[in-house]
Amino acid sequence: MAPRKKSAPVVRGAAIDLDDPSLYVNRELSWLEFNRRVLEEAQDPHTPSLEKLKFASIFSSNLDEYFMVRVGGLSRILNADVDSIDASGRTVRQQLDEIAEKVRALVTEQYGCIMKDVLPRLTKARMFIHRIDELDKKERKRLEEYFEAQVFPVLTPLAVDAGHPFPFLANLRLNLMVVFKEASGIKVPQAYAFVEVPSILPRLVPANAETEGHHFILLEDLICEHIQRLFPGMEIRNSIAFRVTRNHDYDLHEDEVLDLLKSVEAEIRDRSDKIAVRLEVEPDAPKKVIQLLARQLGIEERFIYEINGPINIRDFLSLYELPVDTSHKDPPFNPRIPQRLAADKDIFTIIREGDVLLHHPYDSFAVVMDFLNTAADDPDVLAIKQTLYRIGKDSPVVGALRRASENGKQVTAVVELKARFDEESNIDLSRQMEESGINAVFGFVRWKIHCKATLIVRREGKRLRRYVHVSTGNYNTVTAKIYTDMGLLTCNPDFGDDVSALFNVLTGFNSWIGGDLPTTKTVASMFHKFMISPVTAHERLISLIDREIQKSTPKKRGRIIAKMNALVDTKIIRKLYEASRAGVRIDLIVRGICCLRPGVPEISENIRVLSILDRFLEHSRIFYFHNGGNPEIYSGSADWMPRNFKKRAEILYPIEDTELKARIIDEILMTYLGDNMKARLMQPDGSYVRVAPKGGAKPVRSQSALIAIAREGGVKSPPYEELVKKIGKKKGLKRLRAEGR
Repeated sequence: MAPRKKSAPVVRGAAIDLDDPSLYVNRELSWLEFNRRVLEEAQDPHTPSLEKLKFASIFSSNLDEYFMVRVGGLSRILNADVDSIDASGRTVRQQLDEIAEKVRALVTEQYGCIMKDVLPRLTKARMFIHRIDELDKKERKRLEEYFEAQVFPVLTPLAVDAGHPFPFLANLRLNLMVVFKEASGIKVPQAYAFVEVPSILPRLVPANAETEGHHFILLEDLICEHIQRLFPGMEIRNSIAFRVTRNHDYDLHEDEVLDLLKSVEAEIRDRSDKIAVRLEVEPDAPKKVIQLLARQLGIEERFIYEINGPINIRDFLSLYELPVDTSHKDPPFNPRIPQRLAADKDIFTIIREGDVLLHHPYDSFAVVMDFLNTAADDPDVLAIKQTLYRIGKDSPVVGALRRASENGKQVTAVVELKARFDEESNIDLSRQMEESGINAVFGFVRWKIHCKATLIVRREGKRLRRYVHVSTGNYNTVTAKIYTDMGLLTCNPDFGDDVSALFNVLTGFNSWIGGDLPTTKTVASMFHKFMISPVTAHERLISLIDREIQKSTPKKRGRIIAKMNALVDTKIIRKLYEASRAGVRIDLIVRGICCLRPGVPEISENIRVLSILDRFLEHSRIFYFHNGGNPEIYSGSADWMPRNFKKRAEILYPIEDTELKARIIDEILMTYLGDNMKARLMQPDGSYVRVAPKGGAKPVRSQSALIAIAREGGVKSPPYEELVKKIGKKKGLKRLRAEGR
């Protein structure tokens, strides 16, 4: 590997170049540092047993997506022989080399944790994963009967010989490679076949049914035990479990797309020929066999990983749903109904009395469902418009929209077909909505519709009033319980104008005629309050940082607090470096990727970067600018990444109500910044160190503190899932509030 070009380090007294590659962390390596922090939660001795399993599973799921999208994308660039150097000075080849090395170390660490800590701890929860040879004859006989009745009929052996070419091995499917004993005296290639472990069957097969606790064997072990049934008369040398990961990155050619729906469907079908980017194989597999697999799949040796345990540990997450002693999980929490919404009034009346801030999952997403369902059944509601990104299966949100349409209301759903890994689900739901008369609009070819907004138009007397919900999170009732997000309900006329303008752009702008989104000047005339990507948001955020620089003095220093999922954009990072050098105090709460280096002398001494990982996935975006003592706060769907500024339709909206501003600053941001249990502090080299209480300081776990705040200030309600279902059956939140008191 060619050595990476290194810039001279930035030192005191030297000329400062804020574009120096040494000031930027590579985004791919920063993401791996994030996933390391996920793994740390599994390794933490204070994490309950099943939560350890959850974080080990999330680590694997994250890594799968990372290889499919990021490594797959880099591999495409490398194969296309495109010469590219990132902001940190690395070529594509160098990035892939470092990724391979770091992933190998992380996976070794992960499986050390799984095999030595996670699975042994599960035995304390009375959960056991057995080898077949540990079972008695009676149980093995029962499992043999299960194999014959339920497993054998769905297995398909795929031999490889002169008449059967090497088969296509699907993405992320667990397979067995069955190697046969070579016939003596015949010079032919190694004889082998494949058997896919069927994903339609449970990976964990119940065993020892008469024994206390939960007992399982692995489906692949059961298949291996009876593999001879698939190859009668063949002498089997060994069976080897493995899994292939394929590139999932795709790029629609805008100039060739005439029908976005058909193009996305075609892209999904064409994934069968996606290149393989990773091979995971069980330990001690013969080197000759691994080399054969790698050669046929076209996988480089550096991306072959020996897995010292069950491949794809996320299949074990089904154990999380089993009934166990509560000590093996985080303490249960049922989202609360905010006090204002507990009043005996309909939700439109409550919103007219003042803006409503929702901080999920502490505040129940059932409030948003009540907003939608009330609108669906209210005879005075004329129209509903909503953006949908990751909807989820059997979505109550879609159910409310369909009922609204069937009730005669004009309903428009802007569905993002290109939401990665949700494409097929979104296409299916779009067709369901169209059957109910909903105008399903698929947005743009060039830009993903990532903004989160709902507009409800209601007749009130002789006037029409617009009610708005804008949010940082998707309209997904499942993730709303496990992601932290922030939403705003308002009937502010300016917000109504802006959301109306947003939908007019999303549904009415013709890119074939316009060629690009409207100009900055045109957009500025359309929107009163919102920043919009890919037109005004980037420029406006930079101007807000510039304003902090201009207003900062030695006595009254500027202040920026920004909470987001990722910080990658080099122009924003450079501007933050300028602000730090001007004395502006900057706190960045960045869950995942951060390409900025904090704490560099004379560059970022005034910048602190925290990452918080806990039971809920931190997903909210909040941006605070001190503005010389007249603070401005914005929220919305956009992280500070090039894709959010250039390739996605996004909105960032202001929080203007004084009380809501105070709540965001004192209750939310200060709680996060005070975390000394689940926060990690980023170091100048891109690594992270856990924050710990100092000098007898009180331990603060921000998410636990926010749960306590919700319990103290909110109204107890029926269990979340039950409440969402009741609301969907036209039992409004108003009728249910009394039940939870």
